[in-house]
Formats: sequence, structure tokens, C-alpha cells
Amino acid sequence: MSVEPGDSLHPPVLPAALLEVWPVVAIGALAWLVAAVAAFVIPALQTWRPVTLAGLGVGLLGTTIFVWQRDAARRGARGAQSGLNYRHHPPS
Repeated sequence: MSVEPGDSLHPPVLPAALLEVWPVVAIGALAWLVAAVAAFVIPALQTWRPVTLAGLGVGLLGTTIFVWQRDAARRGARGAQSGLNYRHHPPS
């Protein structure tokens, strides 16, 4: 694969809708919440109770770590992950 002069090796910028993380978090949390409610309301699903509560807990823990790391990256903390900051609009 040859690169013509002036061509960039960088991939194109993703659309803003694909960079937004909160819809994915909300859909996942809602799915676990619906499953947990079903597990506590429908007697036949009572064996799901520990799994659904664990799913809600792990989702909450993961979201907390993500927000913590994102805020650390925005502050410029030395030990923060990279790549958590993104721009909704590509630079001009």
C-alpha cells in the first residue's frame, strides 16, 4: 500500500453520535434495571436476582471509574488514561 504525497495515514473522524458514551451507558443501565425489576416481580425469575443486582453494581462501578478517569484526563493528571477526551466537532 503506497501513500500519495499529501495523503494522511490518519483514519477519518468518527461522527459525534458514535463518540457519545452516555446513550450506551443509559441503555445498559435500563436493561439491567428492567431485568432486576422482572426478577423481583415475577416469582419464576427469582434465581435471576443475584445476577441482576450484580449487573447493576458492576455497571455502576464501571461508570464511576470511567467518569473518574475522564475527569482526570481533562484535568491533565499524569496517571490518567489517554484518549478519553474527544471533540464533538473536528478541528477546522
